[in-house]
Amino acid sequence: MLPVFGVIAVGVIVRRVHWIEGEAETSLIRLVVNVCYPCLIFESVAGNPALREPGNLLLAPLLGFGVTWFGIQAGLLVARAVGLHVGTGLRTFALAVGIANYGFLPIPIMEGMWGPDSRGLLLVHNVGVEVAIWTVGVLVLSGQSLREGWRKLGSPIVITLGVAVACNLGGLTPHLPKVLLDVVHSLALCGIPLGLLMTGVSLAAQLGTASAWFEARVSTAALALRLGVLPVVILLLARYLPCSVELKRVLIVQAAMPAAMVSVIIARLYGGQPRTAMQIVLGTTVLGVFVIPLWLKAGLAWLGV
Repeated sequence: MLPVFGVIAVGVIVRRVHWIEGEAETSLIRLVVNVCYPCLIFESVAGNPALREPGNLLLAPLLGFGVTWFGIQAGLLVARAVGLHVGTGLRTFALAVGIANYGFLPIPIMEGMWGPDSRGLLLVHNVGVEVAIWTVGVLVLSGQSLREGWRKLGSPIVITLGVAVACNLGGLTPHLPKVLLDVVHSLALCGIPLGLLMTGVSLAAQLGTASAWFEARVSTAALALRLGVLPVVILLLARYLPCSVELKRVLIVQAAMPAAMVSVIIARLYGGQPRTAMQIVLGTTVLGVFVIPLWLKAGLAWLGV
């Protein structure tokens, strides 16, 4: 865990000393999301034998969607219970607390625990998460139509994943030019460290005031739900559904994750409350330094993987 959060801390520092800011920040995030991360997805999926099992290809994204949908719906109930309403962060609370960090944080953790092949199924699982974010999440936050949400799924990440799965199932990967695979590998190596670095840069921009860190009602409820209740629900699913060992590992790591940074971006784009989302992301991430190892240990012991 410490190297992962160490790279994020470096991102905070370089933003604070003004080495990365403004247009440079935006450009680097686009580079990560549109180039490096798709290369990481292709390398992880295109030759992964675990992804030739129909159960993994079907159940993993279904669980990604279902868990995210459940988290958002639970977030709505909890937000109302603590007195939030539309205009004061109710919808943003539900979105932020319902989306677990599903990319830059769990990937290096899984790779460190089970090797690079383990990240392939996580990325397939994340397709369901993406669908939930850009349909259920956007609809809850902004009231947009389902058609407008589905348009967001035509991203380089989703397209790359579809191509990678096709290459894997069709046995095409070994026949691709070595120079192409070497280029993909080089860019893939940049994806995780640069993504973690830019996570720190994005967080640093919000650390100017104490109110950005904590608001008693929002932060306490979010910590209890994201790091207390939802992990139990996810581990119960992993225990009693017909999950493969590889998928159980994905669910163990996802159960331990804090809220995802993407909720802050979506809140800005669709008229939500970015400060509420940032309070949830910051609070669950900071506490996650201590809680994540505990949930990982509990999940490993209970599921026996």
